[in-house]
Amino acid sequence: MVRRELLKMGVALAASGVTGTQPSRLPSLSPGDYAAGRRPVALPQGQIAVFEAGLHPRAAIFLHGWPLNGFHWRQSVPALSALRRCIVPDLMGLGYSEVAAEQDLSPAAQADMIVALMDRLEIASADLVANDSGTAIAQLLAAHHPHRVDTMLLTNGDTHTNSPPEALKSAIEAARAGALADLIARHLDEPGFSVSPMGLGHICYTDPANLTEEAMRHYFTPLLSSPRRRRQFQQYGVAFEPNPLPAIEDRLRAYRGPVRMIWGTGDIHFSVAWAEWLDRTFPASRGIRLVEGAKLFFTEERPDLVINEATALWT
Repeated sequence: MVRRELLKMGVALAASGVTGTQPSRLPSLSPGDYAAGRRPVALPQGQIAVFEAGLHPRAAIFLHGWPLNGFHWRQSVPALSALRRCIVPDLMGLGYSEVAAEQDLSPAAQADMIVALMDRLEIASADLVANDSGTAIAQLLAAHHPHRVDTMLLTNGDTHTNSPPEALKSAIEAARAGALADLIARHLDEPGFSVSPMGLGHICYTDPANLTEEAMRHYFTPLLSSPRRRRQFQQYGVAFEPNPLPAIEDRLRAYRGPVRMIWGTGDIHFSVAWAEWLDRTFPASRGIRLVEGAKLFFTEERPDLVINEATALWT
């Protein structure tokens, strides 16, 4: 039922056009609707939570960042499901995916999981849409499995030597010490914490109010649900060291698929210089669209930009 309704929604949006549409006017999936459309997919790595929408023969895979999950793309996917079979996994250690305590959570292991997911879903190749640490995973896929990646729409995220970024080092040290989960719990336990200087809303959202209580509960509840999940959420960040991206520069320069960047200029983690590096590196770059003042998770706040840029790139 959810998938059929999404398809109708996507066809209607595609028919009417979304250029210039403001975020408040776009349909948004509620946590209940999103949960109803999410299912576990059994892979060698574990039970990977996947939301899927659309019946198009070509696929697109959406990669979120830390500490979020696929719910991040809840407004982009309904519109784009008319143009692609949209696959939205929760990365290992995050969201509603369940993997063994000893599972490797490094970016390279995450990329291997995505390949296994594509194999399991019989997807030969796909377009990638990525944000934050998902941008690193997308680059690893393009470097090591270029025939599986049709196009990439990359937004603020780990690039070359800026992984993990300096601004994230204190969070990674807190994760290494086992203290970051307590900080995340404060978002759920203390009203107003998310918009405080230490809160994710203040740090990563252009408008802190856009990290709603509803979204926080969907993002953070599974991360805090058990000692194992708390450890894995923190290990996800720690596993970004050592940085695997400088070693793939030559492979990225050899990738021939179209690549487009949308980059927020207000992000303290990933400056515009890294979008420019990607633009210079990929031979078939389609250039950069700057989003003035936008912070790291602007792709959740501005799904209209994701929809418009993905549509242009795919067509």
